[in-house]
Amino acid sequence: MSISLILISLSGAVCWGLAPIFGKLGLSSVEPMDGLAARTMITLAFLLSWLVLTNGFARVWAIPSKDWLNLGMEAFFATLAGDLAYYAALKWGGAGVSAVVFAVSPVITIGLSNLVFQEAFTLLQIVGVIMVGFGILLVVTG
Repeated sequence: MSISLILISLSGAVCWGLAPIFGKLGLSSVEPMDGLAARTMITLAFLLSWLVLTNGFARVWAIPSKDWLNLGMEAFFATLAGDLAYYAALKWGGAGVSAVVFAVSPVITIGLSNLVFQEAFTLLQIVGVIMVGFGILLVVTG
């Protein structure tokens, strides 16, 4: 893995580490679905601005229909169903515990990528999955 890919991944991890704090603060007097709608509108404003500034509409409209379907499924699971569950967990639970429990998602991805893409498990992945499982168990029961 290249150093630039590691830095990009770490910057994403920092963003995902910050997000629950602001999400919990923003949901203090807001229902999860309303908060998700507001956040999605803000995200849409950023994305529309990017599309206008980069003349990106043509690239988006050129996406093949099969890819639209897959991106739509990803949007449903990640942005609608997953984020709604995440917002509900933030609203009614602790930010730290909620974020850690949601961190089991890479374990699910590793298993599904083996089934869907026939990606091989490595010994380090298996050890990592076990460690994540124990870590989540410790946080939830602690």
